Amino acid sequence: MTTTVPALSALSDQAAEAAIGAATRTLQLPTIRDQAIPMAAAASKQRLSHKAYLAEVLNAECDERDARRQIRRVKEAKFPRTKRLTDFDTRTLPDLPTATLADLAGCRWIDKGEPLILLGDSGTGKTHLLIAHLASWEAASS
Repeated sequence: MTTTVPALSALSDQAAEAAIGAATRTLQLPTIRDQAIPMAAAASKQRLSHKAYLAEVLNAECDERDARRQIRRVKEAKFPRTKRLTDFDTRTLPDLPTATLADLAGCRWIDKGEPLILLGDSGTGKTHLLIAHLASWEAASS
């Protein structure tokens, strides 16, 4: 199957900027709308190819969407309040090895998509650890 390339029109810079703004609003690409013009200037200075520029702009949109998705998920989870690993009282779980807690704090299990099951009595810090790990992972990945 052959694909035909649509005819390209020579737009002035002002017309191109207006077209980018309109298209990014229609396609709901806010990061590209905000960064396309400054990134085009930088790409021109760095003599990037059109493909390299396009890749940079698309990657910026993807990165920003990932960041917004993480923030949205935390808000949607409706955690009661922010928790930090440094505030966790390890005396509530004396049987939890420090090395295990440190390994969990690295959040590699989240990146690998592995499950984490926290079992214990009420008030032993399960929710605290979960919220703190999520916040730690979110900070590390942004």
